[in-house]
Amino acid sequence: MVHHEETGTGTPIVFLHGNPGSSHSWRHVLPHVGGGRLLAPDLIGMGRSPKPDIAYTFADHAHHLDAWFATLGLDGVVLVGHDWGGALAFDWANRHPGRVRGLAFFETIVKPMEWDDLTPQAAERSRKIRTPGAGEDMVLAQDLFIRQAYTGGVRTPVAGDDLAAYLAPFPTPASRRPVLAWARQLPLSGEPAELVARVEAYDKWLATSESTPKLLMTFEGSPTLLIGEKMTRWCADHIAALDVVACGEAGHHAQEDRPKEIAAAIAAWLDRHGLR
Repeated sequence: MVHHEETGTGTPIVFLHGNPGSSHSWRHVLPHVGGGRLLAPDLIGMGRSPKPDIAYTFADHAHHLDAWFATLGLDGVVLVGHDWGGALAFDWANRHPGRVRGLAFFETIVKPMEWDDLTPQAAERSRKIRTPGAGEDMVLAQDLFIRQAYTGGVRTPVAGDDLAAYLAPFPTPASRRPVLAWARQLPLSGEPAELVARVEAYDKWLATSESTPKLLMTFEGSPTLLIGEKMTRWCADHIAALDVVACGEAGHHAQEDRPKEIAAAIAAWLDRHGLR
């Protein structure tokens, strides 16, 4: 069963983290969002959730997330997603459009990508991770992916206690396999084909769901960012009912750099659209 943190009552607002994070990613965001039933699950294999013997494909994550939603009986939800959590939010909304009231996102996968959509730094890292042997050494043996996420993927490296909290779920090479599986699934140049098809499917929903308010939070000032000016323009042109709010300088793991700005943008958007 997926582990989650929960506080408050009212409209369910679900915060979905990315790789290699956990519900810990939202610790400085949730206290400033305001009213609502705020829920932050740990994706399967991440945080304090179990690590079953599965491949940790996108479909695996979606299946376990579906089961979590069903167990809690969540309906009329607002989704907030970062990184792979954003992609899972888009996918869930596409498959359950009548159960979603709104969707906020940042630094996530909004469309199938080509290599030149990535910064040179991100492209080099992705190629290394996808290379057999090199990826295992970087992510499993040396544990560099997790450490670099919270030292280089942020404007200010996280404090020691918080880095320890991020590292704690992954003490051994075997325990880090979910992290490697996520890192190798970034949809680039048509691969992996099954995931690209799911992204294309949720893109159609994003383009046509005019009655569902959406919020894109953008950032600047870091080579680790996934959504820069070019991708922001794509979102403005292809996503219906979209508000775009600039939240300042941050790295890809922006909750560490700009938690109060993220919370303020979400809170104002929720209230502006009457979502809670």
